[in-house]
Order: sequence, then C-alpha cells, then structure tokens
Amino acid sequence: QAGNVPVIFDEHHLSEVQNTASEEKLDRVVDSMKESKVALIGEGNVALRVPSSDTLSPCPRRKLDLFANVVHVKSLPGYQTRHNNLDLVIIREQTEGEYSSLEHEVPAAPPQFHREFHREFHREFHRIRESTASPMEGLGFGDGIPPMFAAGTFPAFPAFPTFPFQLVQNPYQFDVLVMPNLYGNIVDNLAAGLVGGAGVVPGESYSAEYAVFELGARHPFAQAVGRNIANPTAMLLSASNMLRHLNLEFHSNMISDAVKKVIKGGKVSAGQRGG
Repeated sequence: QAGNVPVIFDEHHLSEVQNTASEEKLDRVVDSMKESKVALIGEGNVALRVPSSDTLSPCPRRKLDLFANVVHVKSLPGYQTRHNNLDLVIIREQTEGEYSSLEHEVPAAPPQFHREFHREFHREFHRIRESTASPMEGLGFGDGIPPMFAAGTFPAFPAFPTFPFQLVQNPYQFDVLVMPNLYGNIVDNLAAGLVGGAGVVPGESYSAEYAVFELGARHPFAQAVGRNIANPTAMLLSASNMLRHLNLEFHSNMISDAVKKVIKGGKVSAGQRGG
C-alpha cells in the first residue's frame, strides 16, 4: 500500500498453530494459486496435518508440481557475519526424493523412496560455476545423485563429498548449487546462517506454469510467536522478487532498495539477525 503497488491479493489464512487448517482450505488455496499463476506465501511446511485426522495432505508444492526451488543467498551490508560479500544460488529439487513423503515399503526389505533429479537448468542468472553435492561414496544405491549425472553433466565440477564442511569453511568457491530435495533443504538453512539467519533470505519455487514466492530458509521460529520480533526481511525481499517476476521492476526495486537501506543504516534492527 505504501508503494502503491498495482497488485491485488486474494488472501487466504491457513495455520496449524491457530487450528485453522483443513483439507477444504488447502484446496481453496491451491485453486486460487492455479488461477493467479503467481503467489506469495508465508512459512509453510512440507505437508499439512489436518487436526481432525492423522493423514498427511500433499502440500501446494506437489499439487502445483513446483519442482524447482531457487534460493539466492546474498550478503546484506549492515549484517555483521563471519563471511561477507557472499553471492550464491541454490537450486533444489522439491517434489521428489527423501523429503517428499513419496515412499513405500518392500516386504522383507528396507523402505525405499522414489527420487529423480531434474536435469534441466536455465542459465537465466548468468552464473559461472555449477556444483553438485551428495555422499555418493557411502550410499551408492539408495541415495546419491546418479553417477552419470554428477560425473557426466558437469565434468569440470564434480560432486563434493565433504560439501557441508566446504560450504562453511570457504563458501566463495561456490556459485550455483544443484541439490536434491533433502540436502537442498539442509543447505538452504545452512547458507542462510552464513548471511544473517533464516529471516533474511528470500526464495521462489517454479513449475512449468506457476511461480510461488516464499521464505528461502523454511526454518520455524516458534520463539517469536506473539512477541513481534520475527525478521520480516525475507518476506519483503520475496515480495520484491515476485514483483520483478510480474515485470513491475520499479516497484520491485523500490521495496528491495528500502529494505537494504534500513539494514545498512543499522538504526532499526530485527530480533533474528547476525547469523
């Protein structure tokens, strides 16, 4: 409203914490997202547990086939962190794999899960290097990016078996990280900590038809409930990215520039900051 942004929202309130979650409400949210093609959502979980039952419902990500999650981890001047001037992109598969509730049990055998790593990546960010990460040496069958992918697609940039250590010790060596579902979720949160915490990193998810903008690090901050101390930076920057997606560059820059100016000034501070 303050920036006179020419966007009208169809608002939906759905919360497990406030016991306002149901299958019907989730369906209405998904229908609205399908109609609008673009959405801005708050903190969401992988699956919605309906209060009146023990069943899990597929979250909007799977219902909309939001197979690609993009998180741009970038340092914000004004936040004092161990590493400065970081700028890397994490691209995560998020509709299949170990974190998607797509699994089955084979009689007299360990549980198995379905997984497939999407192999197409459009270089819209004009990035330089791409890396994959997976503990392939320990889980050659039940886990790990297929060797043909890790070794064949980007032969100049092989998988990093000690990836978490590498990311924390020297994150500057990475530019674009192509991750499977579970590891991508872990790395999203880890990388957010490098630039100031879960409250400062925006994210976005894509299917062939839809674009959903959300927190880049889906890290619950239960201690903030009712205390008015959660950091709104990630949501504001996600909204800015949404406006850029809608070709509203002026309004997008207005919001992101204002956020960055406040952070750099250091006079106003959110409770969750500093890594």
